[in-house]
Amino acid sequence: MTRRADELSEDDRILWNLVARTARPLKGKAAVEIPDIAAAKPVPPPAPVNGAPAAPAKPKTQHVSHALDDQTLHKLAKGRLPIEGRVDLHGMTQDEAYSLLLTFLHRAHAGGIRYVLVITGKGSSSGGDGILRRSVPHWLSTPAFRHLVSSHDHAARNHGGAGALYVRLRRTRS
Repeated sequence: MTRRADELSEDDRILWNLVARTARPLKGKAAVEIPDIAAAKPVPPPAPVNGAPAAPAKPKTQHVSHALDDQTLHKLAKGRLPIEGRVDLHGMTQDEAYSLLLTFLHRAHAGGIRYVLVITGKGSSSGGDGILRRSVPHWLSTPAFRHLVSSHDHAARNHGGAGALYVRLRRTRS
């Protein structure tokens, strides 16, 4: 079964909006306003049952990766908690970096590794703040990574500072 090119899944549409918001228009071109996807489809309230108002539905909780707790962050920075894997995404395109990161995290998770260092670089050579530096934290919160990543946070200065991330992987279920 093939899908038409103009039909995006909800996850693809959210990812596209995140990327489109970071793009800058060419010189002499006006910026295009991107609508917020969350407000696009209002959901009607449920119909009352037996004349009584229906209870509001509980929103689904999404497993979004959170920041590391202070104690863990301190232990990683001081070297008291081992970083068991590293991946360097310097000089890669977004597509290359995304696929390498996903493959690396799958292998690390399967190997029972808990803490890894993802090096994105600062991206200051191009005059900006680096596309990978901005994109990787967003990627780690997407459905493709959600079942692998428990939390992530910026690395300490001795591990790359703002150009690197500590990533805690979820425990493997046995």
